Amino acid sequence: MREYQNGSGDGAGNATFGPGLVFEGKLSFQGQVRFDGTFTGEITTDDLLIIGETAKVSADITCGSVVINGEVNGKIKARDSVELRGHARVKSDITTPSLVMDKGVVFDGYCNMMDKRDVVSLPTGESRKSWQSGGRGNKHQDRRNREVIETQPADLSAQ
Repeated sequence: MREYQNGSGDGAGNATFGPGLVFEGKLSFQGQVRFDGTFTGEITTDDLLIIGETAKVSADITCGSVVINGEVNGKIKARDSVELRGHARVKSDITTPSLVMDKGVVFDGYCNMMDKRDVVSLPTGESRKSWQSGGRGNKHQDRRNREVIETQPADLSAQ
C-alpha cells in the first residue's frame, strides 16, 4: 500500500483542490495533488494524483501514479500504478504496469497491463512517444478495427 504525504513538512509540490472547485482545461503539475472538485479536460504529471471521494473528473490523465476514490471518465496512462479505492466509479481505458482494485469499485473499461521494462518516460510537449516498445508474441484485438493483430516475440535470451 502506498504512503501519502499529509501536507506536513515543507509542503513543496503538494496541493488540494476542494469539493467546491469546478475546473475546466489543462492541468499540469509537479508533486502530489489531491482533487476533490469537478474537473473536465486533461491532467498531466510525473507525480501522484489523488482523486477524492467527492471528485467528478472527466479527463484524459497522464501521470506517474493515480489513486482514485471518486468518479473518473476518460483515458488513464500511469507510468507506475493505478489504485481504485473505496467506492470509486471509473469508466476508463487504463494503461499501467500495476493496478490495484478494492472490492466495491465499479470499473467499466479496458486495462493494458504493460511490463515495467516496456515503459518509457512520460510524454511531454511535442515529443510524445509510445508508452510500450516491442512485441510479446501475443495476439491482440484492436477493438476499434475489430481485427486480430499478431506481434512477434521479443528475444529475451540475452537477459
